[in-house]
Amino acid sequence: MSRSVWKGPFVDPSLIKKVDKLKSQTNKSPIKTWSRKSTIIPEFVGVSFLIYNGKKFIPIKISEEMVGHKLGEFAPTRQFSGHTPADKKAAETAAAEGAATKTPAAGAGAVAKPAGTKTEVKTDAKK
Repeated sequence: MSRSVWKGPFVDPSLIKKVDKLKSQTNKSPIKTWSRKSTIIPEFVGVSFLIYNGKKFIPIKISEEMVGHKLGEFAPTRQFSGHTPADKKAAETAAAEGAATKTPAAGAGAVAKPAGTKTEVKTDAKK
């Protein structure tokens, strides 16, 4: 559920203080934050953040397109490691078998059936 318009965007007060302090400094080091629920406001544009994802800090540089989104949207908490090698091997063999069963003489879109397969026709047995 979204936040009420009259309340305005939520930004952690300590985060606003850190950004104001950083703007006055010449050394622009990234700001470490655990506040994933804070909304990105226009004052954050050009500032670097290190956003905690539960395991490590993800470096993010804020751009204009990010305004209005939450900080946590740019630091995913789950990492997709890919499918297992067994799944990849099964997909490759299925693709190879599919290519082997097609006959070039049958036509462009036709698929030949393997030998020995029967086509079942269902009939209404209740008559």
